[in-house]
Amino acid sequence: MSKNELPNADHFLASVDHVNELVTSKGAAIGVAKGLLYSIVETLGVIVGDPDLPSHVRTGYQEALELARELQAKIHLH
Repeated sequence: MSKNELPNADHFLASVDHVNELVTSKGAAIGVAKGLLYSIVETLGVIVGDPDLPSHVRTGYQEALELARELQAKIHLH
């Protein structure tokens, strides 16, 4: 996937927000939420770890990755 084909970081932020809403409202099983977050974190980790990713683009992905990791930690505490 080239840099031009990467989804916008806002899509990842929206995904994390959606999973958070599901967990908060008890609308999804915790196992499902954990699986979704694992996939999001792994995907963002690959994107952020790409040395060719421009720094101005990396910031948005890093923000989404941090939020996803915070939600993972919150879920694991319950």
